[in-house]
Formats: sequence, C-alpha cells, structure tokens
Amino acid sequence: MRLVKFPKSLWLAASLALGCSLVAGGALAQSAPKEIKLGQTMPYSGPASAYATIGKVQQAYFKMINEKGGVNGRTINLISVDDGYSPPKAVEQVRKLVEQDEVLALFQTLGTPSNSAIHKYVNGKKVPHLFLATGATKWNDPKNYPWTMGFNLSYQTEGAIYGRYLLKNKPNAKVAVLYQNDDYGKDVLAGVKQVLSGANAKMIVAEATYEVTDPTVDSQILTLKASGADTFINITTPKFAAQAIRKVYDSGWRPLHLLNNVGASVGSVLTPAGLDKSVDVITVQYYKDATDPQWKDDPAMLEWRAFMARYYREGNVEDASNIYGYITAQLMVQVLKQCGNDLSRENIMKQASSLKNFKQSLLLPGITVNTSANDYAPIDQAQLSKFNGKQWVLFGDVIGGN
Repeated sequence: MRLVKFPKSLWLAASLALGCSLVAGGALAQSAPKEIKLGQTMPYSGPASAYATIGKVQQAYFKMINEKGGVNGRTINLISVDDGYSPPKAVEQVRKLVEQDEVLALFQTLGTPSNSAIHKYVNGKKVPHLFLATGATKWNDPKNYPWTMGFNLSYQTEGAIYGRYLLKNKPNAKVAVLYQNDDYGKDVLAGVKQVLSGANAKMIVAEATYEVTDPTVDSQILTLKASGADTFINITTPKFAAQAIRKVYDSGWRPLHLLNNVGASVGSVLTPAGLDKSVDVITVQYYKDATDPQWKDDPAMLEWRAFMARYYREGNVEDASNIYGYITAQLMVQVLKQCGNDLSRENIMKQASSLKNFKQSLLLPGITVNTSANDYAPIDQAQLSKFNGKQWVLFGDVIGGN
C-alpha cells in the first residue's frame, strides 16, 4: 500500500482548525446558561386555590421581563406546579423540581404547611428557597436554615400589632379568636398572646380552630359569638375568611373585627362575603391596594394596571394577590440582577441576604425591603387599615411588631 504524503502546510492548517473547534466547544460547554430555571408549588386546586392567581401573575411578569431582554441577557423560566395546598404533594413536587427539572432555585412556594414539609429537604440539598409566600416566623432562621427566606410580614409581628392596637384602643375587650389549626394560625395567635400576656391574658375569652378540609366555619363562629366576646380576631385564609365575615354579620354579632392580611383581599374575600357585611373590618397592609382611590394616579399603580391589561387580562385587578405576586416577582428579578454572571446558588443567597433599603414602588410609603446574613425577614413594617364598604382606608403610622 502506498502512503500519500500531505504537505506540512496542510497538516498545520488541519491541526489549527481542530484545535480551534475544541476550544470553541469547550467555551460553549462552560458558558453561562441562557435560561434561569426557577421552581415553585402553588395551590392551583384545593382549599387555598384563591391564591393560585399569585403563580399566574408571576409567570406573566417573567414573560414581560423576558420580552424586554431578560435579566443580564438570560430568560427566566418559572416552572409552577400544583400542590393542592397538601404537604405530601408539595414534597413530591419539590423533589421533582429539584432532582428532575434541576431548578436553580425555588421561588415563592406557597403556604406554611407545604413549606414546613420541604424545609429540611431543600436546606439539605442547599437549594435557595426564596421569598416564601407565608409569614411564619421560623423562615427567619439563617443559622439553622441558611437556604430558606420568607417574604411576608411575620405572622407574629402582625399578631403583635393587633394586640397593641387593642391595648391602646380597647383595653377592656373580650376577645374571641378563630384560627387555622396549623403553624400559620398558631403563629399569628402567638403574636397576639405575646402582647396580651400577664394580666392582659384574660382579655382572650374564647378560641376556636378549623381544619383546611372543613366545609365551613359557621359552627365555630356561633360558638365564639356565644362566649360574649365583643372583639373578634379572624386568622383565616381567603375561603374561610369570606365565610367568617358573612356568618358574623348574618348571625347578628357585631364585634370589633380584626382580619389577618392574608385573608383581606377585596376581590377574593370581601366581595364574596358581601361588601356591606365587611364594613369596619380592620387589617394590616404593607403594599398598596388597587381599590384605594388615593393610588388612582400613582405612577407605580398605573404601571401595574398597564402590565395587567397586557400580560394578565384575566386577572382580577381588585384582588390584592395580584399586586403581591407582582411585588415578589420584582424582588426576585432584583436579586438575579445583583448576581451578575455568578449564578451559583451560594451567590443567589448572598445577594438575597444583602438587600439594603430596597424600595419597591408598590410597597406603602415608608416601607422598604431589608435583609442581612443575620436577618432573613424582608418585611417588618405595616400600617393598620379599615374597610369602609368600598375600599381599605389606611390610618395611623407605619409600625413594626416591637
């Protein structure tokens, strides 16, 4: 067999070409991904399905961001799945998101029971578990759970605000409490009892609980009414909040009615309950309400309405959850922007815990987002608000729980 000899110049050219292709291939393999994959569980079904709109508005927000070029040139892919507000289902779905979908981080997983069920797992896997849609105080524990950070105003802080309001404005109140029988309900109640303690503990004359599987809370309301209480603290999620407001009114009971923030949406709670039956209910707020006329020409509110009209037309503009979801999506984008080209999980947590007086235009004036390596509670202030039959009306100063 005769060997064919190629000129040295051809061998050199071929070697250079091969070398360039290997270098290019290596660079391609090591380049930063063009997609940021986030995961979340939402109650698209089940007893807390009124919150499903949060996941929908967040997907719409990320779509808008992607159309504008994404974050640092990368698109955001939010994989949002249903857990039915069921802890076992949440565990199953989160395992899939982490181990099969290989999400970079979890964002806004909703519900205290669901997040409690995945808490140890995600920290063991060292997956960022960010801006949880729950106000449980235990999410602020960077020493033992460094990968988990909540978003909502702490439930205990909210409960403490109600307790302080009563001591100042109705110190002889006879208080009845309805609360969801889980970590969420007990957390708000713990905040109330931190303030109504010692000699003031006797102000609480009756307590009743409900399970998320209960069809109604009508019997609990009648039991609390029979206690002789003249003040009612309503610690419920939307479905049960609407039922409670309606039953309190229809039964002829007229207590001072304090309703927790997570059940205070005009669109998903007060309207179904009956706006006339919701008059004088008091809650706390930390972001602007679209039904409040003082924000009618507010630039941030106009921007949000324009977003809703273009990207989420089916969303109810009177549902406070659609502002809440928008705010939290904005915050997630801010963290990703701060990450620059370092999208390691460690850097995501570093940036999330380095927010200093970050102003979000839909938060109430005077309220900013602050986190640190030792403080994982982004929101710790709120303002009291009373419903006048049409919208919430803010009163008093911006206050915290201490």
